[in-house]
Amino acid sequence: MNNIKVVKAEQLKSKPDANSLGFGKYFTDHMLVMDYSADQQWHDLRIVPYGPISLDPSAMVFHYGQEVFEGMKAYKTADGNISLFRPDMNLKRLNASCERISIPQVDPEVLLEGIVQLVNLEREWIPEGEESSLYIRPFIIATEACLGVRAAKEYKLLVILSPVGSYYPEGIHPVSIYVEDQYVRAVRGGTGMAKTSGNYASGIKAQEAAKQDGYSQVLWLDGVEKKYIEEVGSMNVFFKIGGEIITPALTGSILAGITRDSVIALLASWGIPVVERQISVEELFEAARQGVLEEAFGTGTAAVISPIGTMKWENEQISIAGGQTGEWSKKLYDSITGIQKGERDDHLGWRHTIS
Repeated sequence: MNNIKVVKAEQLKSKPDANSLGFGKYFTDHMLVMDYSADQQWHDLRIVPYGPISLDPSAMVFHYGQEVFEGMKAYKTADGNISLFRPDMNLKRLNASCERISIPQVDPEVLLEGIVQLVNLEREWIPEGEESSLYIRPFIIATEACLGVRAAKEYKLLVILSPVGSYYPEGIHPVSIYVEDQYVRAVRGGTGMAKTSGNYASGIKAQEAAKQDGYSQVLWLDGVEKKYIEEVGSMNVFFKIGGEIITPALTGSILAGITRDSVIALLASWGIPVVERQISVEELFEAARQGVLEEAFGTGTAAVISPIGTMKWENEQISIAGGQTGEWSKKLYDSITGIQKGERDDHLGWRHTIS
């Protein structure tokens, strides 16, 4: 597909200081846009200058929440090329989210070609620091002007880019986690398996309370019994208990993380099995009391691997791995980021290279 229309920005922005990027604060000069209508389907894929979009006040996204998004990254590799990490998985998950929210699915090959062209155009925005990358945010919103509880007939897909540093100020240092036992994020049969904004909006209240108490993130329990561990607000979670690595099973209310899948596959390639099962918060804290909770870490596109140093549940706080970065957290982080940046052998074929 070579007919992507490109309208270049007349005036380019100044690049931010690579040492103070933060996460999601700066945006590049251009964005990718595509429209959907019932008669034309997805059409008019184009690259245009980054800027505001115009929507009718009755656009259905504002009233009924039809929205899905993804998170990807582009990296400058050791050989001077640009790479994406498993973009096919992200686009597969985008379409799974679309299916759950009744949004028309997108041709992944067409969208990937558009993303590649956009990233190539903005290649000078890709930072080169150890924990830096170019974050890619595809999202789809319902734009039809109508007040009616049904699937919209018009949508807009956009892809914006943001040069980022570490997601957490701590970087690859342990974070503190608060186990939420009042509010719930999702239930089986709901939208927990979809990457849709409502899932994140429902978690803000608990996240605010956790931060007031000095914790970085919220760990969610299942929405029915408030007993079984599900995921952190922006990450899937893994625990090493008595030598065994465990992660909550995908039961329909947990997002199927790309990094989660990568960790399981990478460990398997090293001959280390991961047990996917339900694990209760009581089991986890009892393991800590018995001294057999050896390590805990979160996984996600934004943070990659985030060691967990402390956790609080009810009135009890536990320290994990002495509050230090664990062996597997460090090894997995180094391996995945090394593959992403072309510094390690891509023996599982995950790197999508843009020359």
